[in-house]
Amino acid sequence: MRRGSPIPLAADGSGRFLPWLIALMAFLAILSTGAAFAVQAALDRWDRGLTATLTVELPAPAEAPMPSDRVDAVLAALRATPGITAATPLDRRAAEHLLQPWFGRVVDMSDLPLPTLIDVHLMPNAVLDRDALEARLDAIVPGSSVERRGAWLEAVFRVARLIEASAVIMVVLVGSVAIAAVIFTTRTGLALHADIIRLLHLIGATDRFIAGQFQWHAFRLALGGGLIGLLMSLMVYGGLRIAIEQVRMIDLAGPTDGLRLPIIALVAVICLPLFMALVGLVTARVTVLRTLARMP
Repeated sequence: MRRGSPIPLAADGSGRFLPWLIALMAFLAILSTGAAFAVQAALDRWDRGLTATLTVELPAPAEAPMPSDRVDAVLAALRATPGITAATPLDRRAAEHLLQPWFGRVVDMSDLPLPTLIDVHLMPNAVLDRDALEARLDAIVPGSSVERRGAWLEAVFRVARLIEASAVIMVVLVGSVAIAAVIFTTRTGLALHADIIRLLHLIGATDRFIAGQFQWHAFRLALGGGLIGLLMSLMVYGGLRIAIEQVRMIDLAGPTDGLRLPIIALVAVICLPLFMALVGLVTARVTVLRTLARMP
């Protein structure tokens, strides 16, 4: 196509910086899209785990350990509650492990009065009256509490929705800048080759033929820039994966679960350079046809 083009678009330098600008736009768009998908996937996994479990806390006695008969009575009340499939008390070592991120490994927690924690598993889609359950448990062990995730969990989901909205805004801005860059480059090429375009009109070339030369030139430039942006984003993604795995090796990663993207996110990221190239093609074609329609 380039060899047979009567308009030397590749030699005029009007699109010299367009691939690099498209690469930067693709890089930002891919990172934003990947971050939104990764946050949503992590929240989905987290939400599925949280909605299937809850934690019951029995207050730590001031002087003596919690009597085993009271713990057994609480376990019996929990296991008799509709919707609860299992209730398992956590041993002291597990409770200390949960507190370790706050106290650190240098603090000796063997003498600290720790509450008794009970891990409760629920049936799928179980509806549990937590106020009534807490009242029954409080009658057995005063001060008992049932974990309530409503407020802070809603705050977490608000932050996630904010991240997703920011990613959408970023993609829209990136797309707008890319379209503006293609329009500017196309108009520059039209101005530089105005004499050739007039000559082509004189020998019978149509506006659609001329638009075809510009649109495929923009397609090649945008596709090349999109592939460069994809490669840059994959390098950043690979570096983040390596860094997270190194952190996980020293048991500091917490519930990050790596940086896994769902299949739909990978497909969207890989197809983004082609999408940007198609946007460049359509933008260049519309720009040329509108500009030629106004030419005398």
